[in-house]
Amino acid sequence: MAKLAQSVLIIEARFYDDITNELARGATEELRRRGIGFERISVPGALEVPVALSMAVNSKIVGPKGRHDGCVALGCVIRGETSHYDIVAAESARGLLDIAVNNSIAVGNGILTVDTREQAWARASVDGRNKGASAAIACATLLELAGDLERKSGR
Repeated sequence: MAKLAQSVLIIEARFYDDITNELARGATEELRRRGIGFERISVPGALEVPVALSMAVNSKIVGPKGRHDGCVALGCVIRGETSHYDIVAAESARGLLDIAVNNSIAVGNGILTVDTREQAWARASVDGRNKGASAAIACATLLELAGDLERKSGR
């Protein structure tokens, strides 16, 4: 498979280290398979992922002329006994989408939002649904689309 991009930034929410490690394993294997380089950074939880991406975009680390062409966001939010889950799940997704749309950044969202740890493992496992790889594929697909659109525009 042809190289689609020079590099992507992987931002990992470390609140559930074991689950995030498995998501990262799936994402990095997929990026390597596609010949896409990557750098990994960590933040405490899912709400910090869009903040870190915003910082990277504003610092010109991600995006046009940056060393990374896109981002893969990884992490997990497991429903608890309070409404905190709803806030974290919705706002982390909204934050990533806002940054992606407002800055034309290819973002693969691999932040799991689940009811139980068992559901998280079923989705994170590279032998299961492999959502880390799915997030990497989403980012790579958007990077390919961006390249196609740029070529069609004559730039």
